[in-house]
Amino acid sequence: MPPVSLPLAESPAGTGAPAPAAGSVDSFNVADLPPARVDALYVHVPFCFHKCHYCDFYSITRQSEERMRRFVDRVLVEAAGWQSRSAGAPTVTPETIFFGGGTPSLLPLDQMERLLVGLRRVFDLSSVTEWTVEVNPATGRPDYCQMLRDHGVDRISMGAQSFDPAELKVLERHHCPDDVERSVEIARAAGFRRINLDLIYAIPGQDLASWDRSLAAALRLATSHLSCYGLTYEPNTPIAVRRRLGQLRGVVEEDAELQMLRHTRRVLTDAGLQAYEISNYAAPGEACRHNLLYWNGGNYLGLGPSAASHILGWRWRNRPHLGEWEAAVDAGALPAIDVEHLTPRRRAGELAMLQLRLTSGIDLADFSSRTGFDADSLYADRLAHLQRLGLIERVGRSVRLTDSGLAVADAVASEFLADID
Repeated sequence: MPPVSLPLAESPAGTGAPAPAAGSVDSFNVADLPPARVDALYVHVPFCFHKCHYCDFYSITRQSEERMRRFVDRVLVEAAGWQSRSAGAPTVTPETIFFGGGTPSLLPLDQMERLLVGLRRVFDLSSVTEWTVEVNPATGRPDYCQMLRDHGVDRISMGAQSFDPAELKVLERHHCPDDVERSVEIARAAGFRRINLDLIYAIPGQDLASWDRSLAAALRLATSHLSCYGLTYEPNTPIAVRRRLGQLRGVVEEDAELQMLRHTRRVLTDAGLQAYEISNYAAPGEACRHNLLYWNGGNYLGLGPSAASHILGWRWRNRPHLGEWEAAVDAGALPAIDVEHLTPRRRAGELAMLQLRLTSGIDLADFSSRTGFDADSLYADRLAHLQRLGLIERVGRSVRLTDSGLAVADAVASEFLADID
């Protein structure tokens, strides 16, 4: 089994929340939520000029500027709704903000500026220490990047995916390798020092040598962060359908994919980018703070269609349809579906599962303070079993994956959710 990967973008909350499991509820409103500080804000911009064949994020193409203007209107209405709730409702005072999609940079400059200014008027953003916007390399422009930087965005994430034109064609990416270098230079000229590049390995037809060339090309750009994901064949995406019909040549086998992962870790570590999560590498101090909040079970609010939220064990996602989301916002309703209220036991299991993705692993003291459970008691048999198999190891008061465990990370993580329901 290959290592588990996030769907091919940097932000977990850009996907829908997990499918309902034990704890699903039939009705839900904000009054059900406990008082809490919400530390992260995610905005899902669903517009794309083309749907990439591997992508299962909610996105739509061929949208007019008028539709985009209406979208910005409703995001600001949805945001304002959270600030007008009762005194006992969660308080949104984010430390991190992430705009994902879709292609956020496809929003016209004036509409993106209106969205940035509007959110600042709605929420108290005085505590924000990181604000990321995803930018497609084909749409990077000097005036756009300068506007983002002038309005407080301090981090750019670009979907490079590969530096091989043939591999980009397989993925149906509509940019050229040269666009990536050009866009990085534009972002730097606008004042951005924190830049991430997304890369994909195990692309059909790719081998270790071509993957190494993409890594080398990315490293030459000297960005402070790289996200390297194994290609996942999400159900009903065009690339998954082509694979099922036998229309894909050169599908990478699991052993070769694992070899690519291990090669990535060696090459990037030697270059000064340490792995801090299964798929993410950063220079010292440059880890994505927004995603770290997700992996540590924090509270986050998602705005826009399909955006996921989590507040103290309550989680849901917005309706993954632009028209349905708009109608709910217009009606003053919470556009939520797939609502779950996690039991304390399941919440603990999911925190263990998420923290195992981190190189630092499960901090046992932190786990206890967050969940009220002692992991050594709660998972005594599982921890002993996984340690005997050589899949996890103890380092001080932490539990983390070994190199062997990394190869079957999703299977190891599932052990902490077994039998909960």
